[in-house]
Amino acid sequence: MFISRAFRSSRSQSLSQRGKVLRVLKSLAGLGVLWAASLVAAQTPSAQQSFNLQLSVSSSSGQKPSADKSANGAPVTMTLQDALKRARTNSPQFQAALTELGLAQQDRVQSRAALLPSVNYNNEFIYTQGNGTASGRFIANNGIHEYISQANVHEALSLASVADYRRTVAAEAAARARSEIAARGLVVTVVKSYYGLVIAQRKYATAQRAASEAEQFLNISKKLEQGGEVAHSDVIKAQIQFQQQQRDLQEAQLAMDRSRVELAVLLFSDFNQNFTVVDDLQTPESLPSFPEVQAAATRKNPELRAAVATLQEAKEAVAAAWGGLLPSVTADYFYGIDANRFAVHQFDPVTQQTVRNLGYSATATLQIPVWSWGANRSKLRQADLRRHQARVELSFAQRELLSNLQSFYNEAQAARSELESLGRSAELAAESLRLTTLRYQAGEASVLEVVDAQNTLRQARNAYDDGQARFRVALATLQTLTGIF
Repeated sequence: MFISRAFRSSRSQSLSQRGKVLRVLKSLAGLGVLWAASLVAAQTPSAQQSFNLQLSVSSSSGQKPSADKSANGAPVTMTLQDALKRARTNSPQFQAALTELGLAQQDRVQSRAALLPSVNYNNEFIYTQGNGTASGRFIANNGIHEYISQANVHEALSLASVADYRRTVAAEAAARARSEIAARGLVVTVVKSYYGLVIAQRKYATAQRAASEAEQFLNISKKLEQGGEVAHSDVIKAQIQFQQQQRDLQEAQLAMDRSRVELAVLLFSDFNQNFTVVDDLQTPESLPSFPEVQAAATRKNPELRAAVATLQEAKEAVAAAWGGLLPSVTADYFYGIDANRFAVHQFDPVTQQTVRNLGYSATATLQIPVWSWGANRSKLRQADLRRHQARVELSFAQRELLSNLQSFYNEAQAARSELESLGRSAELAAESLRLTTLRYQAGEASVLEVVDAQNTLRQARNAYDDGQARFRVALATLQTLTGIF
């Protein structure tokens, strides 16, 4: 009873306090509604972002973070070296070249093993139907029961096996050169996509700046029209320019998204687009002299090494084909048991003595090819044709190297020499737009001059960005012939 009364009194006190709170809240309701209405427009974008963030978190809940994503959901920041490392892991063409190299290495191991003696241990039991004698029914067998348990050392020597081993060594060298070709080609692909995204981001920023400048100029022309200083046609021209810059901004956004998707395909196994790239185009690399580049190409060109290794492989194939026309030697050494009882010793009923079954034997075979209906000579002709084709390809690779080396170096040299001029043009275009705008405000320039200055500045900035990317791509293309210098 005491507990129930205390509960009722505490409940009445809480109700009275709650009523006071409600009255205070009612008095503040009007102010709260007005304050909330004033913040709706400002809070809508952030609320949408929060909602999108919650969706992304809830959709990925319960899953382990991928290696391609950061643990806290922040964008992955990548340099060019990071991008190259990821591309080597995810590129099917580069992995196919590595697989080919691995297969060539295993072929060399197997061919080398064929030149060395092999050891096997043979176990065999032969049962022959009896005929009342000790030899059994079949004369080819040594007894009714025959047990064979012998170790065999086998060695085969021929010109074909030696030439085949040398051929696999040359094939491994060619596969290694082709894997390096694939690696350098992948570098060019990644450099194009990586700096393509960097330039697309720069062009988007340039388009944003141009749209802002066009909007400012539109406001200036409107104010001047209101003051009676310019005609309405200037406002129309400024409006057209502003709309064009808005369309260019949308196109720049589309190009940036496209470049991001192309790079994400190369770098991420799960097609992650939440990443950022480091813009390092402000410090262009130096270009060595042509004699240095030519010397590096002579030493480090993988295409030339692949052609030389292919020719050597074809030569060894000719030698292997000649091996089919020459004698070959096979030697075998046996040690173990070949007896009627599976035992080291047994009693011989004929001699009434205990004999030792454990022993050894050796055989040597000289095989001389005599007639094969022209098959061996046909193989020799085939190998000779492949050797001739390899020589032609080597000669072409040498000529192509000289041609590409000169062409790629000229491209890199031209791109490097134009960077300073392009940067200076961008600075002059920015100054020209500033001065032209001031002259227009003073009534000394026409609206067409301002619009032309705006377009010139945007083109100059984009040309400078394209020039920087062009030099990096040209440098990477040149290094496919010379390696890193």
